[in-house]
Amino acid sequence: SPPQRGLPVRRSMTTVETSFKDKPGVSNPDHGYKQPPELSLDPSAVPPSSQPQRQPRKSLEKEPPGSPITSLRSPAFGHIPMSPDRSHLSPQVPGYVSNRPELSPDMLEALRLHEQDGFTLAQLVAEQPGLTYDDFLMLPGHIYFAPADVSTNTRITRNIRLRAPFVSSPMDTVSESAVAISMALMGGIGIVHYNCSIEEQAQMVRSVKRFKNGFITNPMVMGTDAKVGDVVNIKQTRGFSGVPITDTGKIGGKLLGIVCTRDIDFVVDHELSVNDVMTKQLVVAREGCTLTEANELMKSSKVGKLPIVNGQGQLIALISRTDLLKHRDYPMSSVDKSSKQLLCGAAVGTRDSDRARVGALAAEHVDVIVIDSAQGDSTFQADMIRWIKANFPRVEVVGGNVVTSRQAAHLISAGCDGLRVGMGVGSICTTQEVMACGRPQAMSIFQVTRFARQFGIPCIADGGIRSPGHIVKALSLGASCVMMGSMLAGSHEAPGEWFYRDGQRMKKYRGMGSKEAMDKGSSTRYLINSKETIRVEQGVSGAVVDKGSLYQFLPHLHMCLRQALQDIGMKSLQELHQGNEDGIVRFEKRTAAAQAEGRVHTVQHVQGSTYRN
Repeated sequence: SPPQRGLPVRRSMTTVETSFKDKPGVSNPDHGYKQPPELSLDPSAVPPSSQPQRQPRKSLEKEPPGSPITSLRSPAFGHIPMSPDRSHLSPQVPGYVSNRPELSPDMLEALRLHEQDGFTLAQLVAEQPGLTYDDFLMLPGHIYFAPADVSTNTRITRNIRLRAPFVSSPMDTVSESAVAISMALMGGIGIVHYNCSIEEQAQMVRSVKRFKNGFITNPMVMGTDAKVGDVVNIKQTRGFSGVPITDTGKIGGKLLGIVCTRDIDFVVDHELSVNDVMTKQLVVAREGCTLTEANELMKSSKVGKLPIVNGQGQLIALISRTDLLKHRDYPMSSVDKSSKQLLCGAAVGTRDSDRARVGALAAEHVDVIVIDSAQGDSTFQADMIRWIKANFPRVEVVGGNVVTSRQAAHLISAGCDGLRVGMGVGSICTTQEVMACGRPQAMSIFQVTRFARQFGIPCIADGGIRSPGHIVKALSLGASCVMMGSMLAGSHEAPGEWFYRDGQRMKKYRGMGSKEAMDKGSSTRYLINSKETIRVEQGVSGAVVDKGSLYQFLPHLHMCLRQALQDIGMKSLQELHQGNEDGIVRFEKRTAAAQAEGRVHTVQHVQGSTYRN
């Protein structure tokens, strides 16, 4: 059995004496920009994006002598030898081992003579032009691990990693600060929409970044001239009341005390000076202490706020107990490695006026900028990508939307760190009907990801996700993440007011190309001048049923993904992608009758899933 980990040592210190290094003024230095490889657009140099020719199906050959299976072969049919190293076993499900069942020589010979089941991904695409999610299934593999053993770690850009491949769509009825916070706490990331003023969007990003901190280097600070009413106002507007008091009223001033909720709960006179109510006997940590040391000191001293001071007693940072609890309650959180703040993205357009928006977002330490265009292959977007990378090299940039390898090549050449794939496939999008332009989503993901993989560029499957199965299929086609709109709309955290229709509680959900959204300002997404009087709508407005809270819905989606990968026999998304390249993951086409067969049928009064779209 694995060795027992030692219990954490309880510290009795009240200060930590080491040298302190100032934190950088950026959100994450580890998200540094890396120069993309040079890309030639010579037709002879770009791999063809046409559909691959179907290759003859390969027969299952015998294992070569000396292979792991041959060396472990047993005359007993189906025997599963137990590995002497049991460190990989799931504690919840004893008996799972990290190897596959052995087959006798006769059984291997029978398999060799039998044609393999299904298709490889390349064969499936060649067999089924215009492929989309409902047109295929994945064949099951061998299960030799538990769902808890499945890793869903992935990348959204070159340098930003997530623990769950979930991204919220930058729509004004889907993704604001509450959704972005819940997405990050559950291992994904939220992209805040830009159908609002620059100040409003920057405030939403600020709310996400301040929700969970490590060292708070810019805390709210007051001077001795402040009143109790000022602290009460902060509590009502910002949601916290632990305010340090310094002689200058600013960070860097000499720490005099701190005002917390317990100091003002029973104070009736709001004109009373904070100097009369603040706590002056403080537990502090000295500059240079690590976050782990500070957290241990906070736990041992049982304080809610821990100021960090230098040798002159000047306040330089603050740590909150609530952040310690959030780290405990949400271990999968997507956080910045240095500041321990939640990861957050934001969308921008491609106009010159959007450059001021980018500057305001970068000042709030946004981690990734998503350039939001219905058709991303434009000179305007390429220029915006180059400008962002030149002026804010630490900010990751996702380009899109694209559906062809040549579109992807143009944006990769401009320097994007990720791609958004999909055009006209969203539930409220009418681009394919109105513009006759787009591509079936499964084919788009296959072609773009196969090309972008050569340059280390992750791709986000955007649109067409209607069920947990579609998430699995998008990832199996090569996507690193999935972007969801309708799947998240109607949740408690999504913006909008509740209303009732036919006895069901609902929220409004609209496309960014709908008339309502364009009237509010989203027309720039479609390269439409605000002065133009004729606008072509590329979306509709509707409503979605209450889905409950994302804090229950996202874990449900995550477990669906883990169990699906278990059924396929893949322990990680990386193994899934490699299995596609090696032809290990097998696919099967679905006829219309097969699709009907795979749904609920021949029963009435069906009680569906709690989390259905």
